[in-house]
Amino acid sequence: MAIVVGYVSTKEGRAALERAVAECRLRGENLVVISSDRGGSSLSGDAALRKEKTLDDLRHELADSGIDVEVRGLVRGKEPADDLIAVAEETDADLIVIGLRRRTPVGKLILGSNAQRVLLDAPCDVLAVKAR
Repeated sequence: MAIVVGYVSTKEGRAALERAVAECRLRGENLVVISSDRGGSSLSGDAALRKEKTLDDLRHELADSGIDVEVRGLVRGKEPADDLIAVAEETDADLIVIGLRRRTPVGKLILGSNAQRVLLDAPCDVLAVKAR
């Protein structure tokens, strides 16, 4: 069994990662970190290199966490919610951890809500955390 966390380089992403690590220690489970990017023409070569460096730094940071960690950078043209749900199903996850940020009503209308999609469609429990 595993715990899946959606990670982005934001304070909300850090909060989700920290909580996911704590939950893995508490439950004795593995951690799967997902950094999802839609890709396509919006992900330049430089952006892809920066993203890979960020993920490598994350791997090194988590190496001494005392838990089994897998870090996946996904660029499949899907919404992050789709990737989180698919990986949770694939790994038979017990829990998905996501970070939440406050958005305006217009922002929710235009962009949709990955968090809402994960909360409603996940095959397991979802823990939503806020940055402090």
